Amino acid sequence: MSSARANILVCDDEPVIRDTLAEFLTDEGFSVEAVGTGEEAVRRSKERFFDVVLCDVNLPGIDGVEALQKILVVNPETFVLLITAYGTVESAVEAFQRGAQDYLMKPILLDEVLGKIRRLLKLRELSRENQWLRRALHQQQPADAVVGKSLAMSKVYQLARKVAPTKSTVLIQGESGTGKEVLARFVHDQSGGERFLAVNCAAIPNDLLENQLFGHRKGAFTGADRDQVGMFVHAGDGTVFLDEIADLPLATQAKLLRAIEQKEIMPVGANEPVKVEGRIIAATNKGLAGEVQAGRFRDDLFYRLNVVALTLPPLRERREDIPELVEFLLAKHARTLNKRIDGVSHETMRILLACPWKGNVRELDNALQRAVILGDGPLVIPGDLPPDLAPIVDDPSLVDDLGQALKRFERMHIERILNQLPDKKEAARKLGIGLSSLYRKIDELRVVVP
Repeated sequence: MSSARANILVCDDEPVIRDTLAEFLTDEGFSVEAVGTGEEAVRRSKERFFDVVLCDVNLPGIDGVEALQKILVVNPETFVLLITAYGTVESAVEAFQRGAQDYLMKPILLDEVLGKIRRLLKLRELSRENQWLRRALHQQQPADAVVGKSLAMSKVYQLARKVAPTKSTVLIQGESGTGKEVLARFVHDQSGGERFLAVNCAAIPNDLLENQLFGHRKGAFTGADRDQVGMFVHAGDGTVFLDEIADLPLATQAKLLRAIEQKEIMPVGANEPVKVEGRIIAATNKGLAGEVQAGRFRDDLFYRLNVVALTLPPLRERREDIPELVEFLLAKHARTLNKRIDGVSHETMRILLACPWKGNVRELDNALQRAVILGDGPLVIPGDLPPDLAPIVDDPSLVDDLGQALKRFERMHIERILNQLPDKKEAARKLGIGLSSLYRKIDELRVVVP
């Protein structure tokens, strides 16, 4: 970025320093504004984007560190240089911990100021170039690529890679919207099979479902004027993905069991079975063990399907994957809608991290698609998100301070246990604390008691 296009804000309560810096930087080709208080610096940052803010630590009213934090909430891409008269290691460390990119010690050397500003602007160029490279990489990925590097997802990937080349039956479990079909395609792609054919067992009437899976012979029913191969035959050595397997009718379950055990199917109206070699991957958002106990699912089929089980965690249990998912999904929608979207603002990401995501990745995907459609860019701001998207009140992920986050988590956890066990003595026993300690925490943390 050339200096002529860079906006600089100078904040210092000493008029001589403030005016000298403003005049010098203007002569160097920057667009410069100068203010005398932290409150004014925050107000101007809300009205206009500044590439770099030079801010004195000691200010009347809010100090430079507090102003820094407020500015970064409004414009997380702004670089902040804090000016200090003390120059101690402690003040420098605190500045960096709060989000400053660099600091200057008084007396200020103008050449040093210019050098640091130019270095930061160069870093911005490299950062944006890196961002576009990452977006280009995401654009090269298939639209259904599996995204996430959390420990929970890493374990799922590891198991999926092991089972993929074996052609073993796989059962994928997880809440609606967690990406079960995406994982099934990942397993298929890793196996090198020919075709991937998917069917939703809950969306098709029983007679049509059997015909679609197993095919039929000419004359098997009215309108059957020719033989029709089903999905198991058409898949070849590929994969048949049976989504919502828990809703498969019992009669069809028996035929599916034969396909797994004998590797053969009986088309509707046929007298002889047909050999098949395709792999079966089944998925469900229900507990199949419970369905077996309720008599709605065959136990022998359950055991055959449950050879290797892959369980996808809900999004709320792998929030560390949200930033990568956001970047991937934004790249997908920006490409589809032909809009330039560089990312999300800091405040938007905090909201996304704190939402409950009952609809999991599918809900996140829909929210971001709406944001790309309605947003003006280049960053997605909170106003672009769906109006009914609400973070969990007092969610620990909304604060950076460890002590505050721990208190919020402790309050949420105690409230959850008290909702399960209204008897405080039993609740204290389950929490592993004394009854007096529980009463003290209820008062200190302002726990809502049912």
